[in-house]
Amino acid sequence: MNEDKIIVSIVEDTDDIREALRVLINGSTGFECVHVFADAEEALDNMPANDINVVLMDINLPGMDGIGCMKTLKPSMPDTQFMMCTVYDDDDHIFNALQSGASGYILKRTSPAQILEAIRDLHEGGSPMSSEIARRVVYSMQQNNKPSEAIELLTDRETQILDFLAKGYLYKEIAVELFISKETVKKHIHNIYEKLHVQTRTEALNKAYHV
Repeated sequence: MNEDKIIVSIVEDTDDIREALRVLINGSTGFECVHVFADAEEALDNMPANDINVVLMDINLPGMDGIGCMKTLKPSMPDTQFMMCTVYDDDDHIFNALQSGASGYILKRTSPAQILEAIRDLHEGGSPMSSEIARRVVYSMQQNNKPSEAIELLTDRETQILDFLAKGYLYKEIAVELFISKETVKKHIHNIYEKLHVQTRTEALNKAYHV
């Protein structure tokens, strides 16, 4: 495997979609799709033995669903980031996936360019979401949750950046909004995670907002 490339695996039961994603990833500079799986059971049998950066996981799979597959795989693949790629945009699926360890959540109607950007952002430590998914997360956070004492550990700038992460912004989009560099955004997010003793956006929101 080329260490300069983001190594991706796909778990998707629809042949056309699985092949389209594979072709997209392998045809794009900086990415490599090493394996594709048509069901959770096949992924569970083969994926843990491979060095994979990002997994694109469908939810509606035959047999075990994608969320269950991810939960089973994560303990044996602690350095791999999982992103749900699905048609489901309802609260139950979204929050079940995020609370089960997904670091990203995009819809299948996402454009090819945005899918690649989401994979790259996820690999760099972000938590990309389709805009409508991010809006649902933010609305739930605002309606049902109050900030915890943990958020008081953050500076005003860090709290601002955490809010952007909650809305699904990519690192480069946060940089544009705040007129700072992408590297500065990464440093702030690193500090947020250290202060909250977390490793992902979802864990940070759980800690800060009781999501």
